[in-house]
Amino acid sequence: MIYADNAATTRISDFALAKMLPFLQEQYGNASSQYSLGVNAKRAIGKARQQVSEAIGAEPSEIVFTSGGSESDSWVIQGVAESFDKETIHVITSSIEHHAVLNACNMLESKGVELTYLPVDNHGFVSPHNVKAAIKQNTKLVSIMLANNEIGTIQPIAEIGQYLHGLGILFHTDAVQAVGHIPVNVKDLQVDFLTASAHKFNGPKGTGILYKRSDLKLPQLIFGGEQERGLRAGTENVAGIVAAGYALEENVAEMSENAKRLKILIDITVAGIRKRIPNVRVNGDIDNRLPGIVNLGFDGISGESLMNLLDLKGICVSTSSACNSGKDIPSHVLLALGLSEEQAKSAIRISYGRFNTEEDAVALASAVCDAYAKIKGAAGVC
Repeated sequence: MIYADNAATTRISDFALAKMLPFLQEQYGNASSQYSLGVNAKRAIGKARQQVSEAIGAEPSEIVFTSGGSESDSWVIQGVAESFDKETIHVITSSIEHHAVLNACNMLESKGVELTYLPVDNHGFVSPHNVKAAIKQNTKLVSIMLANNEIGTIQPIAEIGQYLHGLGILFHTDAVQAVGHIPVNVKDLQVDFLTASAHKFNGPKGTGILYKRSDLKLPQLIFGGEQERGLRAGTENVAGIVAAGYALEENVAEMSENAKRLKILIDITVAGIRKRIPNVRVNGDIDNRLPGIVNLGFDGISGESLMNLLDLKGICVSTSSACNSGKDIPSHVLLALGLSEEQAKSAIRISYGRFNTEEDAVALASAVCDAYAKIKGAAGVC
């Protein structure tokens, strides 16, 4: 099998798994218990909080663990709106956000919150000028993702953050696809909230991260005990949190090396496909994108058909975000770039990770061309 859908989820690293297992077996104590087994679990959570905070330039007290990126996104967006429940507020986001953000914003809109969905250019960039132009007197929150999960485009978050900081407008970035893959520092980005998810950087599923600037408050998410400083009650997922901390620490340590290697894999893949399919289209920006993601359009064929043929050969790619799989609708991200519905439906996303090799890239490029020829109905077309 060649797994090339790491933007959807990643295989847990051997290192993180080894650190996780004791907290599922020998060290299975409840972190709220006062005896040593519980105290050990609480210390392990504290260690993970320190690891995450160091990885993104925050303080440990600014890190809250959740069940995933979607929960973290919803908490920020709904929580900020709830904080201004006696006011008619305005929220700004982009047209290419993950559905965790878009659907949370749609919910706010149904409750009377005013929303602005900013367009992007044909490379997928949000213009800082458009952000500035959209600001109103009652704008309370802006949410722009750090890097897009379908095309990999990296947004000018620091520039936007600097401007919003001067106005005192709260700024959230969904960094789920970016954390662990490119340098992320919350102070440099000047964000008030940042969200991430462990399963995107070789940690386990079911563990999310929320950075909340220390002087800001969010309404309590879950009522019950005093876990997560009283913000999110419920017995902690100790094993998942521990693995998240070590997985992120490991990925950050190897980030530069991994980025160079992933870029080579993408270059090999695109070059290999272009030799036989010259008209293949790269959707999004060629240069300013995450190192392991490329979105390719094959006009005249169905991306879903291409994906299915590759699956029969043991190759995993996707046609859009995993959250939209199984739906016969074009990607909202690709439509926002200005592509037609037909063009958007002709695309596949290839996303490599730390376990992929150059041999994978060569084999995948060849398999894509063979599948393309089969769909076209004539061997040797590509």
